[in-house]
Amino acid sequence: MKYRCVVELKYLAALGNEVKIKKVKKFSVAEKKLIEKIIKNFSEKDATRIKTIEKTTNHDVKAVEYFLAEKLQKTNLKNRISFLHFALTSEDINNLAYALMHAGAVKNVLLPEIKKVHAAILQRARAWKKIPLLSRTHGQTATPTTLGKEFFVFAERLRRKVEGIKNQPILGKLSGATGTFAAHQIAYPEVNWKAFAQKFIRSLGLQPNMETTQIEPHDWNVELCDKVRHANNILTDLARDSWSYISLAYFKLKKKEGEVGSSTMPHKVNPIDFENAEGNFGVANALLDFLSNKLPISRLQRDLTDSTVLRNCGVAFGHSYLGWQSLQNGISKLEVNKAKLLEDLRDNPEVLAEAIQTVLRKNGEPQAYEKLKKLTRGEKLTIAKIQEFVADLKLPKNEKERLLKLTPAKYVGIAAKLVK
Repeated sequence: MKYRCVVELKYLAALGNEVKIKKVKKFSVAEKKLIEKIIKNFSEKDATRIKTIEKTTNHDVKAVEYFLAEKLQKTNLKNRISFLHFALTSEDINNLAYALMHAGAVKNVLLPEIKKVHAAILQRARAWKKIPLLSRTHGQTATPTTLGKEFFVFAERLRRKVEGIKNQPILGKLSGATGTFAAHQIAYPEVNWKAFAQKFIRSLGLQPNMETTQIEPHDWNVELCDKVRHANNILTDLARDSWSYISLAYFKLKKKEGEVGSSTMPHKVNPIDFENAEGNFGVANALLDFLSNKLPISRLQRDLTDSTVLRNCGVAFGHSYLGWQSLQNGISKLEVNKAKLLEDLRDNPEVLAEAIQTVLRKNGEPQAYEKLKKLTRGEKLTIAKIQEFVADLKLPKNEKERLLKLTPAKYVGIAAKLVK
């Protein structure tokens, strides 16, 4: 309701700035301040009055127009009341109100919070970039990496989404009942209404969309929903990986005095923050997915299904926000269990098979893969057995010595360097 009032009043002032609309006198500095005061002081009492009027009108935007007429009637702006909502359709007001609300949500709430999430992930990536980690592909032991490099992958994935959310264009329309400026044009054919609308929409900090029906087609809403949904999916992936690393004892969780992990098992420190994050992302993404699929579709020049649906955007963003906060809480409690990481690396020397067969290939051995497959596939090996195998290979001395010195903890490539 507040943002509807913002659009209605600023539109009225913009009409006053159009020299060819002589019946709307240009607003003085004092009159502009009066408008700003009405906007700034918008209260629950004002909202209640609008709802009271709406009981009669059964139309939300018309109720806003009558409410503003009441307000202006008590001021020296009463001679402009007939130009409130001039030549507009309700959707001209609503789409701009929603656009302003989304712009404010992105700038003041969503971006600051998701940037905190990114910063938390990036900080751990840098701090842990040299800590070796046994990888698991298909749930099986695989070529080692570093803990920091794995977190950096998530940081980079999220960074791209943050940039996308930040740069998402937010569009608006102000072109009448079916997007043709018909009422505007019949009243004032001498005014360049397209240029007027473009200037007005830009003055609100939005981008004009001149190709619409009665409604702005919501494509930018869909793009924003998809970017937030994608970011949530990336962070769900991180939450699940963190949960798995905790279950493998690669991470310990910091204990907090007074907290209880289980009502019956006092030893437990549960990864509830990661589970809460995942749950909130699930609720958010169910809504965001529905919004993305529904909002671009409107029968002919307009149906009203988008009106009730748009009221749930804040719910979807709210659950995203809660998920981002829970994830930050979870990350803040992570402590690396280096002893367990090294133990698992020592216990799985079979991951060196890739290194050995690659060096054999380099030196012309056509059956390199097959030899290592025979030695390692499904087998539990020791580092001694692998070194014994390497010692018998026909390789240049320097190559063999490098392989004999190799351990899973050292077989991490340039993982640390990849953390920029």
